[in-house]
Amino acid sequence: MAKIETLNGINVELIREDFPILKRKVHGNHLAYLDSAATSQKPASVIAVINEFYSTHNATVHRGVYQMSQEATARYKDAHVKVARFINARSYEEIVFVRNATEAINLIAYSWGRANIKAGDVILLTEMEHHSNLVPWQLLAREKGARLEFISVDKDGLLDLQEMKENIDGRIRLIAVTHMSNVLGTINPVKLITEFAHENGALILVDAAQTVPRYAVDVQEIDCDFMVFSGHKMLAPNGIGALYAKSEILEDMKPFITGGNMIQEVKLRESKWGELPWRFEAGTPAIEEGIALGTAIDYLEGLGMESIENYERQIVAYAMERLSEIDGIEIYGPSSEQRGGLVSFNLAGIQPHDIAAALDYDGIAIRAGHHCAQPLHEKLGIKASARASFYLYNTREEVDRLVNGLHKAKKVFG
Repeated sequence: MAKIETLNGINVELIREDFPILKRKVHGNHLAYLDSAATSQKPASVIAVINEFYSTHNATVHRGVYQMSQEATARYKDAHVKVARFINARSYEEIVFVRNATEAINLIAYSWGRANIKAGDVILLTEMEHHSNLVPWQLLAREKGARLEFISVDKDGLLDLQEMKENIDGRIRLIAVTHMSNVLGTINPVKLITEFAHENGALILVDAAQTVPRYAVDVQEIDCDFMVFSGHKMLAPNGIGALYAKSEILEDMKPFITGGNMIQEVKLRESKWGELPWRFEAGTPAIEEGIALGTAIDYLEGLGMESIENYERQIVAYAMERLSEIDGIEIYGPSSEQRGGLVSFNLAGIQPHDIAAALDYDGIAIRAGHHCAQPLHEKLGIKASARASFYLYNTREEVDRLVNGLHKAKKVFG
């Protein structure tokens, strides 16, 4: 009999019942979905609220006086309030809904960066950034004559913060750092990096796409100036994400996209922007996706973020232990105590995409490639890696299936 796993007393098998897709089979095998760092699966409550919106509330927001529009507007605003509470922002006015973390970073680069970054300024990043938190700054630095500098990654997959303090020359204007590496799993000390940023007169952007779904993240405790994350990694639909920014910073930023809904007054030759956060949400927004993000937060809060974190740490520790038993495996990143719920690895003599394809025949879904972190893979001396990532609905039995599948792949590929 399979061991019943619990999430601080909550039966994980019951949690899995909330996710319809986990009942499907792939190539005749029960699905073991180990790719939640790319996107999470969705609980029935999130799926249902989208259907409910289109069945009972479908109307545009902010502009209608009729009942359905008022209902949609109230629920859409309430979703902003839920996100603000979830990350402990001071007000919903500090929460801008965007399509995803990528759009949020681009918004910052265009609206804040182009007004504040000047020739000779330093934008400080890390060697482990996702392309979304690298390419926009490359373009901005090239346009403004600014300079990119990088906090290096040491042999254990950790940031060299001492080097950061000692070797950065020039006026640092912005630090942009991932909270958790989507390749190494490394959880970075963003509060310490924030203190360093503010001591040097810089602002800090935290890419929390991997941490907000699984940890209790408090923007006031961190004191970051910007934070971004995507809904689809935290049980919500695709096409919705959030930008957090301190209200005093948002007030000084020009809108990224202009048009309808984000204005207070329009004349033929000039316009006045609307209130926060709506001035950054031009046009008809992703209303149902925003409402569903609020429902996803309800689900996560119902389980408790501390419980989710503790359970995921147990799963990744078990995965690290089991995977390390495989001859010829190389695991990247720090120990399980210093990482979130993912493991990137390679098997000697087998290409990562071949590993992923072989596992798929056993119904096991993992990711292979450079995971939109090509410079980090170059630093590691590899072109690609296989990655298994875990979330609140995964079990030790699925880890065992992964390990057995890797043993089988070794036999197949010799």
